[in-house]
Amino acid sequence: MKNAQKPDHVSLNTLLSRIREGRYVVPDFQREFEWRPWDIRELVRSIFLDYYIGSLLLWKGKKENFEALSCEAIWGHTGGSNREYIVLDGQQRLTALNYAFVAPDIPLPNRTNKFFYYVRVDKFIGEEYDEAFQYDSVTNRWSIVLGDKTRQYAEHIFPVSVIGSGGWDLSNWAQGYSTYWIARAAELAKSGDTESTAKECERANAYALSAEVFGQHLKGITEQYQISYIELDQDLSVDKVCDIFTQINSRGVRLDIFDLINALLKPKGLSLKAMWRAAATGLEFIDSGKMNVYILQVMSILLQTYCSPKYLYYLLPGQAKQVRDQDGKVRPEILVSNITEFEKRWQGSVTAIERSIRQLRDPREYGAISSKYLPYASILPVFAALQDVLKSLPQMGRLDAQRKFRHWYWASIFNNRYSGSVESTSSRDFVDMKLWFSDDDTEPVYIGEFRSKFDKLDLRREVKSGTSVYNGVFNLLILQGARDWITGNAPQYDDLDDHHIVPASWGNRNVSGAGIHTILNRTPLTSDTNRNIIRDRLPNAYLPELIAANGEPAVRAVLESHFISKAAQTILLRDPFSAVDFEAFVLERQKTILSAIEYLLIKERLDLPPQLRDIDEKIEQAELGLRCTVNEVLQGDEKLLPPHVLQKADERISNAARKSAAFDVKTFQTLSKKLEYLDLRELQDAISSKSSWELFRPRFVNKETLAAKFGQLAELRNGIRHSRSVDDITRKEGEAAIIWFQEVLKK
Repeated sequence: MKNAQKPDHVSLNTLLSRIREGRYVVPDFQREFEWRPWDIRELVRSIFLDYYIGSLLLWKGKKENFEALSCEAIWGHTGGSNREYIVLDGQQRLTALNYAFVAPDIPLPNRTNKFFYYVRVDKFIGEEYDEAFQYDSVTNRWSIVLGDKTRQYAEHIFPVSVIGSGGWDLSNWAQGYSTYWIARAAELAKSGDTESTAKECERANAYALSAEVFGQHLKGITEQYQISYIELDQDLSVDKVCDIFTQINSRGVRLDIFDLINALLKPKGLSLKAMWRAAATGLEFIDSGKMNVYILQVMSILLQTYCSPKYLYYLLPGQAKQVRDQDGKVRPEILVSNITEFEKRWQGSVTAIERSIRQLRDPREYGAISSKYLPYASILPVFAALQDVLKSLPQMGRLDAQRKFRHWYWASIFNNRYSGSVESTSSRDFVDMKLWFSDDDTEPVYIGEFRSKFDKLDLRREVKSGTSVYNGVFNLLILQGARDWITGNAPQYDDLDDHHIVPASWGNRNVSGAGIHTILNRTPLTSDTNRNIIRDRLPNAYLPELIAANGEPAVRAVLESHFISKAAQTILLRDPFSAVDFEAFVLERQKTILSAIEYLLIKERLDLPPQLRDIDEKIEQAELGLRCTVNEVLQGDEKLLPPHVLQKADERISNAARKSAAFDVKTFQTLSKKLEYLDLRELQDAISSKSSWELFRPRFVNKETLAAKFGQLAELRNGIRHSRSVDDITRKEGEAAIIWFQEVLKK
């Protein structure tokens, strides 16, 4: 394999010579030069003290790459143009070197005057390094000094631009400095024999000796000080450079693939920055510096599934991507044919993200009422891309697909799936979800993991607002319809904030660590409630006042909308209230919130109107009762099940095992566990088949009546579970069937 990276090093002298010749150019995507005067001084200091100043990343250029990236000379360069290298990392350092050592006759950005840099030779030789390295603006006085070498020698001022001037200037300056102080010492020796003159003569001799040391140091700096660099091969493809480029950090500021794409589009007559400025206003809700990249990622996911920087490169109009067909043949494919198509797809992605933001912040949809309560900004590209796919599905399939989509979203939030490897996770999820939308049997593994592991969440540890699980719980409180503690009404969501139930001031004195800040002790409250009701008081002080003013039932209803159970309320009312009581409260609220996750998300009742949630719960209880009855009557013997029913259960258990490595098939070998994988109609078959009916007859008496009740129950269940409209007749008949099963199953 050809090594496309060539580590090497260059002397300071050679580097400055290349800068003067204009061999280094910077692509349009690079930031403007933004170092301040003292930053440049510190770079000079590092070089003189032989410190490492970091490595440069250079790309050996060629004509098409110089033009594609709109390359320009480094800021402040005024010499020739012999461009040879594209600077990917190190622009700020090279520009600083040019300004200090080559010294172009221009002021620094946002400065009125030109600055120059110098070394106080006497301080340097005396190892007083904090005083040795200086800079100043070029005033009249300094203009005179810079033009008069004798003044420089006398005041021990070595302009570092002498190093950058090339030729014999450096050795001449060092020799001139030495000659000046030798002559000065001789002059003082002749002038008299006073004590002060003797001391001056001694200092002059010392300066003359130090001049030789300083000259040797200058020689060492220019010839032996090495700057390391990595040179990328000029034949390296731009897409690979994109990957390398996004990993670069310069002075802590991450370079952005958006800027690279903008630079590549510029020669094509398109300003991506201008397009972003036009779109930015509608995307202000999300507080992320990557929103411009997210738009490109949505485009990329929809066009080619992938969204890493390498793939964003193929969004360029006319850029061919090599695609391998199923037969192994490689062919070029152009994803975006021209500028017009690029603009259209960009706007489509902007619209998709705007629509997704509205969904995420809607208190009836996902509950992220403020950007600070959004679990992940990084999930936005695949969220928007999948929503765009949902729009294109047949109308009859969209309800079920949206149900699956919501399950994916909450599974991702509570499983912390977008905390790392976001780009690869986004691509995989996009493929998985598109398949699941059209095929129920292809449910992604992580959906099952969410169902099986949600109850292992340790919400007590979620003490930091902004994390995925913390914000997910907060969103769920909004979706639950957490009501105002004063009025009992649904509050204005722009007035809600994240407040403590048990005050933080009490917790700081009584609870160890950050435990008082756990999401289990937080809830969305209005500032008015927090200020006028809680007022830094314990619940055993403010809850009795609420109950006295509004009555126990009204207060209970409000607290339940905040996932505060009756048991939790009882704990909060304890007087005195201790750290032990606080621990009991958070444990009880954890149980309530985990139950809410199961009830609203796992069992998908969040999608139901409130009046249907209780009915769905009763249907589930009827199904559980039927399973228990079947297991009891058949005495746990799976062989008594009709063969086709048993086969269906075994197939589903096998499918579940294939989807999840954590699934333990051994735990599903009993009849009671296998019944969990049968639906309502299959339970009916288990009871009414010819082989088993006589066993169930004493309980259900009449097969025709049983079939009618199963039919009514199934009709209501399917209407609710599949988000179909439920008319009054179906609802009333279904409710009557629920009551019938409740009575029969009591026998």
